[in-house]
Amino acid sequence: MEELAAIHHQLRGCTRCQAAGHPVQGPPIFSGAAGARVMVVGQAPGRVEVGETHRPFSGSAGARLFRWLQSAGWTEAEARSRFYITSITKCFPGPNRSGRGDRAPSRPEQELCAPWLEAEVALVDPAVLVPVGALAIARFFGADRKLIDLVGQRFQIEGRIVVPLPHPSGASAWTQAPANQALVRQALAQLEAVRQELNL
Repeated sequence: MEELAAIHHQLRGCTRCQAAGHPVQGPPIFSGAAGARVMVVGQAPGRVEVGETHRPFSGSAGARLFRWLQSAGWTEAEARSRFYITSITKCFPGPNRSGRGDRAPSRPEQELCAPWLEAEVALVDPAVLVPVGALAIARFFGADRKLIDLVGQRFQIEGRIVVPLPHPSGASAWTQAPANQALVRQALAQLEAVRQELNL
């Protein structure tokens, strides 16, 4: 626990991206404690998380994510108190140039932030990982795997159960397709089964 607290302290003072000239906005956003048995890994915090709440997944995408988790058996309050919630990059990357949603963190930004996530996974050592969105899924499965081949299934990676979910943003077209919505329901059924098996 002391090691994770030390990582959190260092992370709050991180200026790696700013020093490299990347237009990210802090503070870093994450929550949870050592010993959490479930870790949710998103893409990056959004404007609401960084500017207002300082809590992960507290914008509109978060509202949908917690509705999903509710259907798997966890209320938002339970998930926030029991889970470790973090992301591939910890600071707000800024808006998308198209005007729809947020900008995806660049590969250099992801690489600069990767040691933080590696430390979080190692020190929290969760039994269950839930990567949310294509960027987080690629971190654990590789960039060549497609959502349609992963969402709805349960995997074992390095001794952990991994259940991928798509990005819950309303700007994501993937979740609008009925066939993909069925895959999301399958993924949530997988999470419900894991919750019951592991008494989470």
